[in-house]
Amino acid sequence: MEKRGKNSWRLTVSIGRDATGKYIRHGKTVRCRTKKEAELELAKFEVEVQAGAYIAPEKLTLNAFVDEWKDKYAMQELEQKTLSTYLRILKNRILPAIGHLRLDQVKPLHIASLISELGKEGSRQDGKNGKLSSGTIQYVYRVLKNIFSRAVEWRVIKTNPVADVKSPKVVYKESEVYDEDEIQLLFEALESEAYHWRMMITLALTTGLRRGELVGLEWKNVDLEQGTIYVKQSISDFINGNPIIKEPKTKKSTRKINLSDAVWEELKQYHEYCLDEWGELEKTRDNDHFFVFFNQYGRAFYPESPYLWFRGFLKKHNLKYIKFHDLRHTSATLLINQGVHAKIISERLGHANITTTMNIYGHVLSKADKEAANKFDQIIPFKKRKEA
Repeated sequence: MEKRGKNSWRLTVSIGRDATGKYIRHGKTVRCRTKKEAELELAKFEVEVQAGAYIAPEKLTLNAFVDEWKDKYAMQELEQKTLSTYLRILKNRILPAIGHLRLDQVKPLHIASLISELGKEGSRQDGKNGKLSSGTIQYVYRVLKNIFSRAVEWRVIKTNPVADVKSPKVVYKESEVYDEDEIQLLFEALESEAYHWRMMITLALTTGLRRGELVGLEWKNVDLEQGTIYVKQSISDFINGNPIIKEPKTKKSTRKINLSDAVWEELKQYHEYCLDEWGELEKTRDNDHFFVFFNQYGRAFYPESPYLWFRGFLKKHNLKYIKFHDLRHTSATLLINQGVHAKIISERLGHANITTTMNIYGHVLSKADKEAANKFDQIIPFKKRKEA
C-alpha cells in the first residue's frame, strides 16, 4: 500500500509467479481519507484477487469485459435461449459500435447515440427496408444495462452509463388476427390435418396459450373432470435433444384456464386418442413426461415445430398468413369483441398486469368501447333537435 497523494493510495497484490518466473501483480488506485480506510480497501482487494474475481479496469475494453461477463455471469444465470439472444445482439449490434471503447470511458452519450442510430432507416440487417422494431431496440438497451450493471457490482466501474439513458419506448403494433369468417375457413382446412395439430390450434385460439406453454403442457396439468388447464411450465429450448422445462417467469403466468364445454368435450376425446398412441410408443417415448402434444416418438415437440408447421399449413390451404403467436392475439381480440372484461382476458393470457393487456390490445379495446357507447342510442329515446 503506497500513498500517492492527498486521499490517494496505490494498492498492489501479488499472487505469485507465472510459468516464466515473473511476478503476477494486480494494482489499483483508491481514494481514502485515512490510512485505516485504505487498509480496509487493500484487504477487500486482496480477497478479490485471490478469489480470481478481480478484473483490472485499465485498458479493459467492452469487448474484453463481455468475455468476463459471459464466463462469470451469463453462462450461469441466463437461460439458454436468452443467452443466445444476448450474444447475437452483442455480436451484431453492440460490439461493432462501441466494443472498442474502454469500459470506464463509455458515457451515457455513447449509449444514447447507439440507441438513436438503431432507430433510423436502414438499420435492419436482414435485407429488408425500414428500421428496427421498437421491441428490438429496447432489447438492445436491456442487454447493455445488464452488462454494465455487472460491471458496477464487480466494482470495475463506479456508475452505470446506461442507467442515465431513458429506456426506449415500445410501440405495440396492431397484430394480424383472424376475424370470425377467417376462423371458419381455418377450421375447415384443419379437418384434413393430423389430430394433434387440430387440437393444438383449437387450444391456441380458445385459451391464448403461448407456443412454449402448448408444447410444454402435460396431461397431469389438465383436469378433464373440471374442464380446466393449469399452466405451470413451458419449453423454450432443447439441449442435447432433451427439452428444457421451465416454470413460468412470473406468478401471473402460472394460471388456471377454464375450457368451453365444446373444447372440454373434444379434449376428452383427444385424450383417449393419446392414450392409444402412447401405448404403441413404449420403446421410444419419454416416460418421464406425458405431453398433451407429442411427436411420432412420444416426445415433446421443439418450440419451433408449431410455427414451422403452421406456416406451411397456411400456404398449402391458401389462407391469410398470420404468425402462430397471432393465434393468441386472435383469442384475446375475439374475447374483447364479445365484451369480456380486460381483467379476465389479462388473467387468461397470463400477463404480469392489466397494463400490459391494455398496451397490446388498446386499439381493440377502444373500438369495443365505441360500440358499447353506441348501445345507449338503442336504449335512450333521443329526440332530434329542430333546426332554428
